[in-house]
Amino acid sequence: MSMPTPEERAGEAFTEAAAEAVQTSTMAFRLMMAIVDAVRRQQQKEAGREEELPPVEKAVPEATEYAKKHLPPDIGTALMDGADWPMLAQQLMALGGAGVDLEALLPRVAEITVTVRDAVAEHARKALEDEGAGRWEAMLREAVPAGPVREAILFSPAWPDIATKMASLDEKGVDVRGVLAAAHKEGLGVEQAVATSLGTAAPATSRDALLAYGPLTTGLDVPKNLTLKDRARALVQLGVRDADARNVRMVREAMPGRERDADLMVSDRHWPLISLRMAEMESRGEPVAEHLARLMQDTSWEKGTGTLGTRLVRAAADTLTRPVGEAAGASRPVVSSAAAKATSPSVGPTKGVSVTKGGPRPAEPGVAAHRESGPAPSKGRTR
Repeated sequence: MSMPTPEERAGEAFTEAAAEAVQTSTMAFRLMMAIVDAVRRQQQKEAGREEELPPVEKAVPEATEYAKKHLPPDIGTALMDGADWPMLAQQLMALGGAGVDLEALLPRVAEITVTVRDAVAEHARKALEDEGAGRWEAMLREAVPAGPVREAILFSPAWPDIATKMASLDEKGVDVRGVLAAAHKEGLGVEQAVATSLGTAAPATSRDALLAYGPLTTGLDVPKNLTLKDRARALVQLGVRDADARNVRMVREAMPGRERDADLMVSDRHWPLISLRMAEMESRGEPVAEHLARLMQDTSWEKGTGTLGTRLVRAAADTLTRPVGEAAGASRPVVSSAAAKATSPSVGPTKGVSVTKGGPRPAEPGVAAHRESGPAPSKGRTR
């Protein structure tokens, strides 16, 4: 007996998710019926005229007609197949007997159940896609260096289909990493050919990458075309799309009572760089929470230049790069804009500069790691 293909397994998973969404929507219907029936009973009880539910044999046929008329077929069928349908039918027809306009009520209830069904189905669909694509996104980041080719793949509307194809090749014993490496070379060739035909120059280091150079990017693999003004794109470029929600939560937990201040930091345009550093540290097993806790121990970020969010970003970058045992305020290397410009290939040849406690001084020429694609992340690294 042949094993199901990745596409067949994905199809089965989506079918199960759709069925679960329908079942959840019927729970919403039952909840609505329980609430409105409780209101009916209370009103009648206060008036001293509480009525019993109508007979099952009369209520079921009438309620079935209403259900078929006003509920979507999948939700209506699931309800009528349920063991509690006779009771639901009694509740529904009791409402009608109490003067409730069922022709007006049921369409509104149906709209609620459809909203629930679609929301659950969409959530499940995204979860399944993320679960399936997450492994292949990690492999892509390992096999393909940061740059326009990798970014184009992850931003492509066809990415879920690409991930599925990667899974199919892997199932058949193909070296997917080797294929990706070869595809990367071809992608670079296509990029250059298209740029030539369009008369456009090769992409230079972006302004965001230039301005972020310094303490915020020290030791990080930041693409030279970094786009911080587009938060969603920046998170993908930096490889922390999936880890970001957890990182935001960690920052808020590290600042009890100051969650609004934490939100200002997260809203700052440079936050994705902090999120990347946190993900990098976690992947190395470093105590991120212990580092972040020092934001409440040293609140010098409350005063200073720039917005509060910007000051917190700087403080977070400092505390994340400072060893846990090192006291706040200890002397740290100075990074100046002159050093950034001197090492930038986009501002013309200059002497190389290194940064020390005393400021910039001549050193061996070099290029900051985030100014070029660089090697792919080491195997096993996830963000």
